[in-house]
Amino acid sequence: MPETNQNYEQIQQHRDQIDELDRQIVALLNERAGHSLAIRALKPGAKMGLYDPAREEEIFKKIDSFNEGPMYNDNLRDIYATILKVMKEMPA
Repeated sequence: MPETNQNYEQIQQHRDQIDELDRQIVALLNERAGHSLAIRALKPGAKMGLYDPAREEEIFKKIDSFNEGPMYNDNLRDIYATILKVMKEMPA
């Protein structure tokens, strides 16, 4: 059973790394939300509408260009579509 124990230890190491990445992702999402709220507050003074489909498409294109895999662009677009939806629905 030594290989089983080694596999378990490796699984735990990966899980520990995932937990740390999740902590960082949550912090980054909250930082992103702060910028989104700041932009939302500035848009009326700039005579801009709150929803900008061209900006969303620009975000999707940038995400595609950042992607080096193994995730597919469509997967990342799904994730970002959800992020953008949540940002739009956040109370100011």
